[in-house]
Amino acid sequence: MPDTLACLKKAMAKIDEQGELIVVDNNSSDRTAEIAREFGADVVFESINQISKARNAGAKVAKSRYLFFLDADTKLNEMLIREALDNLHSGLCCGGGAEVALERYVGWFPQFMLNCWNWMSRKRNIAAGCFIYCLREGFDLVGGFSEAVYASEEIWFSRSMNAWGKKNNLEFRIITRYPVITSVRKLDWYSPGRILLFSLPILLFPPLLRVQYFCSPWYRRPGKN
Repeated sequence: MPDTLACLKKAMAKIDEQGELIVVDNNSSDRTAEIAREFGADVVFESINQISKARNAGAKVAKSRYLFFLDADTKLNEMLIREALDNLHSGLCCGGGAEVALERYVGWFPQFMLNCWNWMSRKRNIAAGCFIYCLREGFDLVGGFSEAVYASEEIWFSRSMNAWGKKNNLEFRIITRYPVITSVRKLDWYSPGRILLFSLPILLFPPLLRVQYFCSPWYRRPGKN
């Protein structure tokens, strides 16, 4: 997280518009809150371990008419922020995401899967969970991120925003010129085969997304409870 916040603060400092920096401490057991405050962030505590609840908790206290959601292991640059802001300022866009790049090469298969995701993201207008931007109005009207699921909340949110945007002649845009950089920590923890093994039951029976046990790779590190 320190690298993410340092990168974000540097990018925000180059932009004239004033922004808020909010970090959600989702019942963490490390120095999340302390580190966030060292970077001048407002810290919100959410005791229930659920990604969508954490995202919604941060949005609840934000005062801006634009919302940006960023994972703690993800980096974005000034140009990506500027393009997202330009999209929202245009009056033609309700939000979106960005293509994703890995912080380092970890093999052909993970890269192939990421390329497939980026292709689907562009074609279906689905934002990756590591970076999402949107109008506050749209976020509120679609009900934020679904708290009925423990993973894939970004997909349901993208679908809802696409539908809301269509009704209001607004696009949900995926930025392709400036990819967001995300870590490969899960690939360091689990092999690609292991990740597929985790994902298969969910792919075959999506209602399992409503049970945290079946979404454990999103919530637990190997060797930790």
